[in-house]
Amino acid sequence: MSPGQRGPRARWDEDDVRVRPNPKGSRPRTKERPAHADAVDGFVVAVDRGRSYCLVGEGTPQQRVVRAMRARELGRQGVVVGDRVGLVGDVSGTPDTLARIVRIDERRTALRRSADDTDPIERVVVANADQLVVVTAVANPEPRSRLVDRCLVAAYVSGMQPLLCLTKGDLRPAEEVLGTWAPFGLDAVVTSRGPEGLLGLAEVRERLEGRTSVLVGHSGVGKSTLVNALVPDADRATGHVNAVTGRGRHTSTSMAALALPGGGWVIDTPGIRGFGLAHVDPEAVLRAFPDLLPGEQECPRGCTHDEPDCGLDGWVAQGRAGAAGAVRLASFRRLLAARRPAREDQVGPDEPPEVPVDA
Repeated sequence: MSPGQRGPRARWDEDDVRVRPNPKGSRPRTKERPAHADAVDGFVVAVDRGRSYCLVGEGTPQQRVVRAMRARELGRQGVVVGDRVGLVGDVSGTPDTLARIVRIDERRTALRRSADDTDPIERVVVANADQLVVVTAVANPEPRSRLVDRCLVAAYVSGMQPLLCLTKGDLRPAEEVLGTWAPFGLDAVVTSRGPEGLLGLAEVRERLEGRTSVLVGHSGVGKSTLVNALVPDADRATGHVNAVTGRGRHTSTSMAALALPGGGWVIDTPGIRGFGLAHVDPEAVLRAFPDLLPGEQECPRGCTHDEPDCGLDGWVAQGRAGAAGAVRLASFRRLLAARRPAREDQVGPDEPPEVPVDA
C-alpha cells in the first residue's frame, strides 16, 4: 500500500519520507572558508569598474601588475587603492587574465568620507597611507579654507600625518595664506612655476620619500602638474582654471598609486568639491590637539565643545594649554564648524556650497 493509501492509524517509517532534491546542489552549506594558504601578496595600485590592479612581486625582477576581481567570499567588503591583498588564480599578469582577491589585510590607516553631511555612512577612499597631502593654490583659484579644514579633520581622524602643499607661489606671497593654518602647527611646502620648471620640488620630494602619501585638493590647484613633476612617466592629465567661475576642470578621473623614483608611493585622486564628514564625532577631532585633550575632563556630560559651559575654556584660561592655548582652541572649534554643512547664506563668492564628488 502506498503512503497516500494508508489509513489514519497506519504506522509510518523512514521509507515513507519523500526527499526533494536540492536544486542548487547536494553539498551541505558551511561557514568555513578556504584558507588560501597559497595566496600571493599584492598591493592595489588602481581600481576601475569593479576590477583591481594589483602589483605583485614588488621590488623584484618578477614585478608585474595583475588584474583581479573580488572573491564572493569577501562579502560586501570593498577593495580600495592602497590595500594589501591576497590573490589566487592566474597571477601571471598576462593580458586577458583575471585573478581573484581572497584576502584583504588589516588596514593600518583608512581615509574615510561620507557621501554628504547628512549621510552617517562612511566609506573608505584610500587605505594604508601614512600622509595626507592637502594641495591648494595660493591664487587662481583662491584657497578654500573650509575644504582644507575638512581635509585636515579627515587626516587627524584617520591617523595620518597632514602636510599642506601650496602651489602657484609665483602668483601671491605664500605667507599670506600660510597664516590661516599656522595655529595648527602644520608642516607646509610651497611650489611655484619658474623658467626652468617647478620650483620647490626638492622640498616636496623630501617630505614624500619613503612614505605612502595621498594627494587631495579641488580641481585646478595644480595637483596633476605636481604629480607629473614627481613621477615623470605618470602622464596625468592637466587642465586650466575657468576665468569666469574661478574653478578648475576635473582632469584626473581615476585614483592611482604611483611609485616615486626615490622610494615611496604617491596616490593621486580626482579633484573634489566637498568632503563629507557626517561620520566624524568631536572627540575624534579633539584627539588631534593633545594640549587641549586633558581639559575634556572638565566638560559636562555630552559636551559638544562649542557651547558656553565647555570645560576647554577654563582649561585654556588657566594657561594649562600653553601660551598658544587660546589660538589652538579657536582652531579646534574651526575644525568642528567645518564638519557642519554650510548654509547658502553663509557662503562667499570663493566658497561654493560643498557638493561632494566621488573620488
